[in-house]
Amino acid sequence: MAQRLVLRRLLSLSPRTLPPQGPLAQRAPLAPHGRAFGTSAGCRNTFNVQDGSDFQDRVVNNPKPVVVDFHAQWCGPCKILGPRLEKMVAKQEGKVLMAKVDIDDHTDLAIEYEVSAVPTVLAMKNGDVVDKFVGIKDEDQLEAFLKKLIGA
Repeated sequence: MAQRLVLRRLLSLSPRTLPPQGPLAQRAPLAPHGRAFGTSAGCRNTFNVQDGSDFQDRVVNNPKPVVVDFHAQWCGPCKILGPRLEKMVAKQEGKVLMAKVDIDDHTDLAIEYEVSAVPTVLAMKNGDVVDKFVGIKDEDQLEAFLKKLIGA
């Protein structure tokens, strides 16, 4: 049991907490805030929240509407809802973004936003929570949730 916990913690470490290794370590610069950056084509609609200030910058202060998925690695329904929600957000073609918050890593955010069960999904616009649901939804319900958020 202890080995599984250690392994889970190790696997959940973000890239910025691991030291650079290998021949590219010298050539792969990190951004000032500790996250690696790249030049991939296209915009990413989904991202993992790194910490409270990252949440503030990328969710609360974002001019676009953001769907916040509070989940946990051990949560079965989260494993079903997460990919389904990502797919529906991708269909919106950049009109809405999706932030993923692991409640085990960011309990402070879960407490602040009164998350008492997972999965909990918040719809945020201009830093305010405008809608919310708890549990699994089918694709039609998710599409209606997103359209309401973006005003379509």
